[in-house]
Amino acid sequence: MAEERLNVYQHVARFKNKYPLTIGWRYRKNASIVEKHLNPGEYVVYAFIAQKNNNPFNIFGSAVVALTNERILIGRKRVVFGYFLDSITPDLFNDLKILGGIIWGKVIIDTVKELVILSDISNDALPEIYSKISDYMMKMKQRFSTSDNCNHSENME
Repeated sequence: MAEERLNVYQHVARFKNKYPLTIGWRYRKNASIVEKHLNPGEYVVYAFIAQKNNNPFNIFGSAVVALTNERILIGRKRVVFGYFLDSITPDLFNDLKILGGIIWGKVIIDTVKELVILSDISNDALPEIYSKISDYMMKMKQRFSTSDNCNHSENME
């Protein structure tokens, strides 16, 4: 029997129940932004909530971070109208850094274009997030480089 795929909100709710000290608001609305931008055939592998900023006292930048079978999506619904969506594809990913504090920690994703700083994450969640993102990116980069090599060899003929 095929495993049922969870939607973005279900992934985030599961994460929030497991790590309740992580600060995040309006995750149903934020999850809907990510859900709206999934491509046909794209599905969520893992998702969590965090603040997309570098200020531990700014708790109003809640975002849903979703690892899909194609990319990382970061969705934030604005309070009044509109939203923000960031997409990190495997070819733009450089490095991952985890910083643990007294209660909360940060995940810093270094991309070709910018540093994406995700803060106010429960310290207990950091090892899980690190392993999920690093394993995910290694697989995605390997898949990306393999398909790139195939395309390059086809162009050589």
